[in-house]
Amino acid sequence: MSEKPFAVVPLLSRALHRIRTTPPRIIASPPTQPRRAAVSILIRVVPSPHAQPATLSAQPTLSEFFELDWVKDPNARAEILFLKRDTPLPEETAHSQPQAHNHNEAHVAFPGGRTEPDDEGGMYTALRQTWEEIGIDLAEKDYLSIGQLDDREITTSLGKRLLMILSPFVFLQVTPNTPTPDPVPSTTLYWVPLETLVSPVTPPQWSQVTVDAASRLAPKHSVALKLLVRALVGSMEFPAIVLHPCSSLPQTSNTEAPQILKLWGLSLGMTLDLMSYMIMPFPTSSSNLGIKADTKHGPSSRASSPFSSSVMYLPYHGTPEGLRMEAVAPSLASVFPRFSYPDVNFWIWVFGKRYREVVRGWEASIRSGGVNDRRINWSGQALSTFYAAIRKALVVVIVARALGILFGLAFTGWWIFLS
Repeated sequence: MSEKPFAVVPLLSRALHRIRTTPPRIIASPPTQPRRAAVSILIRVVPSPHAQPATLSAQPTLSEFFELDWVKDPNARAEILFLKRDTPLPEETAHSQPQAHNHNEAHVAFPGGRTEPDDEGGMYTALRQTWEEIGIDLAEKDYLSIGQLDDREITTSLGKRLLMILSPFVFLQVTPNTPTPDPVPSTTLYWVPLETLVSPVTPPQWSQVTVDAASRLAPKHSVALKLLVRALVGSMEFPAIVLHPCSSLPQTSNTEAPQILKLWGLSLGMTLDLMSYMIMPFPTSSSNLGIKADTKHGPSSRASSPFSSSVMYLPYHGTPEGLRMEAVAPSLASVFPRFSYPDVNFWIWVFGKRYREVVRGWEASIRSGGVNDRRINWSGQALSTFYAAIRKALVVVIVARALGILFGLAFTGWWIFLS
């Protein structure tokens, strides 16, 4: 007897209803940096091979879609679309560059790009960029606009300089058959089962992406300074999820070695934001976490998640000090690096008092409903204070190493002189 598949579609219904009814946190662009960008998070439900979906004459509403028989089928599979660009966008390279190019490893993202002057808003940018990049028209009746996730800040130089504001928009395909996409030649599309990201039976496969700290701290064209910073500070390690797609377009050749697809950085953060609407547990006095299979998963539902919040943790390096994932958006942890030298991590904790205070304030806001402080950019404050702690820690570490080297050279010279 085959094992009953893990039911992701009811969780997806709950998540999309919550996204639709939850106002996103909008970050206004400062006058000194007006640039913005937008991406599309596209989700579909693939019918069971034995299902025979009926043709609909009109586009269903969100609630009507999840009441369709082929959608409620236990063997229906929810999937999310990622893409791999042969040439990353400027905002992707500015965020973080891997330390060394690994031909067996590729990084994925969502379709989207920068807002043009003629764009009518973030939604228009997401629609236009998706059409231009992968040939999917999200304005057609095959797709339903769900809503927007919280804005995100794209920064560089350890969070010191703002590059642009990124707005993620969520779309749902409401037809059983996917219109044929037409991606640009340098782009490969991957449909990934949501079950591989949220299931407690087969939890996500966590890995890491190593970023050269010298690329953040040293001038681009100063090779000697880069080598010195690399020796003094080491590298940064960011969490990543290894993806296992069920289909790709164009199809990869059987003669080619399969690449390891990694989801990390901004794209990982947005994915975890989406997942948090599915699996972040509600407060409960009972020790039993039951499943409430209700297809009208509105924000007033008090059903608990069917699995523990440990799924949201980052197992490869744990959770940053002071951050409790069940209260704070788990996507925040996706941008917290861990350094390869333990003393750097220690000094970050020493200088992280202000950051921990911000996190505690954020937690209090979430527990109280956050009604009176929707204008507070908690994630931006947490990131800015965390990166401020990193900058202070790096100054201490570099000075301490420099003094150690000078002392070592002086002692060596003194010993040679006495000899």
